[in-house]
Order: sequence, then C-alpha cells, then structure tokens
Amino acid sequence: MLNFDRDRFVKSQSGAVAVAGEVRSLMRTLLADGVERLFFMGTGGVQLLTLPAIELAQRCSTFPVSGAYPAQVVIDPPAGLDSKAVVVIPSLSGTTKEGVELMAFLKKRGVRAISLTGHSDTPIAREADHNFTNFAEDDTSSESFYLQTLLIVLALLEERGEYDDFDGTVAELKLLPDLLADAKAAFEDRAAELAQTIKDDTYHIFTGAGSVWPEAHYYGMCILEEMQWIRTRPVHAADFFHGTLELVEPGVSVFVFKGEDALRPLADRVENFAKRYTDRVRTLDAASVKLPGISAKVRGMISPVLLATLLERLSAHLEVLRNHPLTTRRYYKRVEY
Repeated sequence: MLNFDRDRFVKSQSGAVAVAGEVRSLMRTLLADGVERLFFMGTGGVQLLTLPAIELAQRCSTFPVSGAYPAQVVIDPPAGLDSKAVVVIPSLSGTTKEGVELMAFLKKRGVRAISLTGHSDTPIAREADHNFTNFAEDDTSSESFYLQTLLIVLALLEERGEYDDFDGTVAELKLLPDLLADAKAAFEDRAAELAQTIKDDTYHIFTGAGSVWPEAHYYGMCILEEMQWIRTRPVHAADFFHGTLELVEPGVSVFVFKGEDALRPLADRVENFAKRYTDRVRTLDAASVKLPGISAKVRGMISPVLLATLLERLSAHLEVLRNHPLTTRRYYKRVEY
C-alpha cells in the first residue's frame, strides 16, 4: 500500500477507542455535578468531525448538545455558556490559535472544558479541566476524532438512560482499528484508479446526508481545497435540488457519499438524478465495507469513520500523482490573518 503504516494507524484508532471507560466515568461525574448543556467547539475541519456525534445526541436525547466555532463564540457567545455547561474542544495540534483563545475565554466565564488533542504538552491540553490525548497525525486524525466524540455522546446517553448498550458497543468498536486497516487494503486498487481518473479535475461537487454529510464537507474543504488547491462545492443532499442541481452537466464531477442510516435515501435521490446528466458520478458507500463482528446498529453510527478511512487512500495517491504534498500550504500558518 502506498505510504501507509498499518501499525501506526491501528495504534492511533485503538487509542481513540481506549478512552471509552474514562469518558463514561467523566460524564457520570459531570452530570452529578449539575452539568446541563454540552457544546462541541472546534476550529475548521475538526468541528465538522464532531457533527455526527452532535446529531446523534439531538436525535436520541432532549439534553442540549450543540456546536459552535471558537472564533465566533469569543465575539458572540451562545446562551447557556456558563458554569452549567461543558465544552469539548478538539484540536489535533493542541495549539490552534482560536482554540487557545477560546480556552482563556471559557475560564473567565467559569465554563468547564474537555480537550481532545493529539499531543499532551500543548496549551489546549494543559489548560483544559479534562484532557484526552491520543497521538494522531493528519492521515489518522479524522477517524480518531469521529470515534472520541461518538464515545462522549454515547456515554452521555448511557448515563441518562437513553442508550442501553454502551459496553457492548465499545466491545465492537475495539474490533474496528484492524478492520479499518483491512478496509484500506481492500480499497487500495480502487483508490489508485480513482486518483488517476480525477487528478486533473479542477472542480468537484460533494454531497451526502445524515452522518456522512460532514465527511463530504470535510473532504471537499479540508483535503481537496486546503491540501490540494482544488475547487469544490460541498452541498447537503437535502439541499442539492435547491440550487446545485443546475450545475450538473456532462463532464461535471459529482461525489455522492452514502451512509447506513435513515437519511441514505436522500443520497440515493441525488445519485439517480446526477447519473442522468453526467457520466462522472462517483459513489462511496459505507455499506460496501466488510466489517465482520460489527452489528448493524454500530455500523449505522460509524459510516463517516468508514468513508474517512477509504478517502485517506485516495488522498495518498492524489498527492503523488499531482506532485502536490498534502502538507503544502500557501497561507495557512504561513501568513498573518
């Protein structure tokens, strides 16, 4: 496999799942201490990775769980951001400027913070009331953040009596790191072929619904735009027919992401339409990934994890074919803004 370290990948995802017990204990303590609201506040793409967990909470519980961008919060904070709230701040580097500023802002308001970082000796890790550090790098971080935020919400639901199989779900998730590595290997040839096909494309439409919509948005914005300088149009499948459909014509590239949840039919509708008007429709379906030992219930919650793990293989081939390393930037952390 091209530029892939299986051991490093498995270790990173195993570390993400390993926080489950500590997370559950923490959620029990926070609820007993009177916490009444949970916010996820990440900067840029990492905030997108929290959305599947937020939406799961909103579907399954009346406990207020929402998300916001740190740069916005320090200017105009949402209602309820007080001592009864807890904020989860994900940051791979642990040094994200907006996250550091948010942490100081929260301390002044007496708001408790949980940080999810890839490095422990960093400002966001050190200043949080509770920190979970799981070493990850750009090519392993998406799955790690998806899994950690999922576990936080599942622990919340379990402690509130709104989810009845936390331990069983965690047992299944512990199988996932090796299964994801196997999925990468199985997808390798298709990833290489797809990268060859799209390496010269200058524009893509990305769409999806349910838990995989954030991954469609993330891959378009954070990988192709930021890391490959390719223009994209991420659009939720529910909104596709209210504007973006008019851009579909022969030769236009449309990526359709499909999950294994109740909103899958919205992606089916876009796929069926787009195939009538362009021959460049690419569908990535979480249901295509073989996961022995993983139940349908758990599969329905990890669709974005599965697509992220496949798409990393596409990225690995694209950077080589386009002679454009994924680490190359013109502006990010290079100029003042």
